[in-house]
Amino acid sequence: MTSQDDRPEHEPPESDAARALRQEAEARIGSDATPSSTDLAALTPEAIRRTLHELQVHQIELTMQNEELRRVQAEIDAVRARYFDLYDLAPVGYCTLSETGLILEANLTAASLLATPKSALIKQPLSRFIVKDDQDLYYLHRKRLFETGEPQECDLRQVKADGARVWVHLAATAAQADDGASVCRVVISDITALKEQERRLEHLALFDTLTALPNRRLLADRLNQAMAQTQRRGQRLAVGYLDLDDFKTINDRHGHEVGDGVLVAVAERMQAVLREGDTLARLGGDEFAMVLIDLADPDVSAPLLERLLAAAAEPVRFGDLLVLVSASLGVTFYPQAGVVDGDLLLRQADQAMYQAKQSGKNHFFLFDTQLEQRIRSHHEHLEQTRHALAAREFVLYYQPKVNLRTGTVIGAEALIRWRHPQRGLLAPALFLPTTENHPLAVEIGEWVIKTALAQTDVWRALGLALPVSVNVGARQLQQVDFVARLRAMLGEHPGVAPSCLCLEILETSAIDDLVGTSLVIDACRELGVSVALDDFGTGYSSLTYLKRLAVTQLKIDKSFVSGMLNDPEDLAIVESILSLAGTFNRQVIAEGVETLEHGEMLLRFGCDLAQGFGIARPMPAHEMPGWLAAWQTPACWAELPAARREHLPLLYASVEHRAWVAAIEAHLRSEQGVPPLPPLDRRQCRFAAWLRAEVASGDGAEPDFQRIDALHRQVHGVVDELLELRARGRHPEALARLGELHDLMDSLVDGLKAWVRARDQSTAMIGEARLSDLYGHLGQAR
Repeated sequence: MTSQDDRPEHEPPESDAARALRQEAEARIGSDATPSSTDLAALTPEAIRRTLHELQVHQIELTMQNEELRRVQAEIDAVRARYFDLYDLAPVGYCTLSETGLILEANLTAASLLATPKSALIKQPLSRFIVKDDQDLYYLHRKRLFETGEPQECDLRQVKADGARVWVHLAATAAQADDGASVCRVVISDITALKEQERRLEHLALFDTLTALPNRRLLADRLNQAMAQTQRRGQRLAVGYLDLDDFKTINDRHGHEVGDGVLVAVAERMQAVLREGDTLARLGGDEFAMVLIDLADPDVSAPLLERLLAAAAEPVRFGDLLVLVSASLGVTFYPQAGVVDGDLLLRQADQAMYQAKQSGKNHFFLFDTQLEQRIRSHHEHLEQTRHALAAREFVLYYQPKVNLRTGTVIGAEALIRWRHPQRGLLAPALFLPTTENHPLAVEIGEWVIKTALAQTDVWRALGLALPVSVNVGARQLQQVDFVARLRAMLGEHPGVAPSCLCLEILETSAIDDLVGTSLVIDACRELGVSVALDDFGTGYSSLTYLKRLAVTQLKIDKSFVSGMLNDPEDLAIVESILSLAGTFNRQVIAEGVETLEHGEMLLRFGCDLAQGFGIARPMPAHEMPGWLAAWQTPACWAELPAARREHLPLLYASVEHRAWVAAIEAHLRSEQGVPPLPPLDRRQCRFAAWLRAEVASGDGAEPDFQRIDALHRQVHGVVDELLELRARGRHPEALARLGELHDLMDSLVDGLKAWVRARDQSTAMIGEARLSDLYGHLGQAR
């Protein structure tokens, strides 16, 4: 074999590796057994030629393989060089970290990101280049990577050697080094531009582009935070809603450029007025909102609100143009009695702002939370009532109306009740007021009429001819097709005579639309349906409108009837209504008869028709036949004549004296002596005046009268003693003797009744004697 120096000149020089391989081959050839001369002699020329040929072929193959190996090696070297170029110059940084976080390897991009030479990074902890506030996040992800082997990613801030900060995205995977140690491959991407773009987009999403103020979205977030903070601190906050007055005029007159300038100027001025921590936001157009925090109470916000309005009202100058502007501001406060959220607070402030504009502009208006709660509750009750009607939860109860003197049942009033699934049977006062001035009132009113007519039909089939009255509200009465619909409902029950139906309309409803109500009443009378004025006396009770309304009956409101035994003014109203009804030839019925004494007083004043708990409570329809069969008028009512006119002052005097005793008792029971005492001189009371009048008429010598006079003196005497006990500090003793005062008062009333009955009987006997004498004279004349 030839040495390296014997090779042809065209062959490339051998590398160290090739030379080593050649030397090893020569050594192996030298160690092999040398062929003997006998073996060589046995070779024929042909064999030698073939052998040489084989050797030449192998030599060529080896040469070609060497060339291929050199080519592949060159490609590998080129690829390796390109790899290191790509690795070092990649757009992202690459680092290999030890399990303890030391940098084992880094590319040039990583070195550039950290502004540190590549060689200086080796053996440095990567955490050294991470902002302190983000190091916990880095440690957490590195720990999780080595524990789970799962790839980890996070965004954090790195600080360069020169102090500059950049946002980077770290993507780490677990790997093993050549020696088997666990390492971490980290890809570092510079996302500073992306974060800046996110910041700009976030600013656009949270701030108004014109004024740079927070927009509605950011306002909502800050408001929610402020509400939570207010709860923790036990303080209050205010939410304001501000709208520039007549801003559209500014835009129309001077253009949108001037309008935008006004908005910017107003925003800057109001922002300057607010305190640190307060928020001013632009909601859009010329509307602004503000959150004012850390208020000890609502009153302390007033000066700040005034300053805001003053700032908004400063003139804005554009060259020679001076634009005048003002604003209206609505304000609400938090916390409130009920549960509210940020959206509701803004709506409340918006409503208050509207009130500020309605009341003159250029000032602030505080939201009325109680009013808002009532409105919300009103809507909830409406929906519940609507559901009750659809679910057939309403029923009618019937209260009899009777003639107190004869005991005749003249009819029944249909009264709606609600069988509430949770609250039980509800009276109409608990749900009907909600439906006033709402279309639902018409639906309920028609249901009442239809149900009452159907029940009247049922009673008619049982042989009971019982007229029924129903209440008709103002809204139902004012429907243009009310009479037509009433006619249709009557037509559904041909067996029920229209005269069996009476419509009760409120006096106040009739007054509101006198002409329209009068026409409806006339049309109802043509149908045969009678009409009564309900709660009479609670309105104006004008002679003019009573003359124009062709009603059949007046119903004295129960408030006057129930109070007439203890209040002379209520008694005077009852007497006036009776007198008025007599003048206009109207029938009268009294509501609210709760005791026998109520009935007696009404009969004394000539009112025979009544209804009330003292007669019968409202009852289900199926109970009415049994009640009718059992009903009897009390004997004290049946035997009681109407009072003579000369006895009316006595009735007033007795009622006034009751009121006087009640005032004395109220004074004694009050710890502070409130209400004040009524007049105490017995000679000045109305009862004493009646006594003096009777004495002057010559009746003062009667024994019954003497007993009444004595009882009257005793009542005043006991009152004087009770007041004296109180004045001496013996209050409990005074209260203990109130029973004695009531007993005397009852005896006085009983004595008065006995005296009146005796006088009535005496008068009747005299009348009968005079009538007998008259008949005698007539007989003699014949």
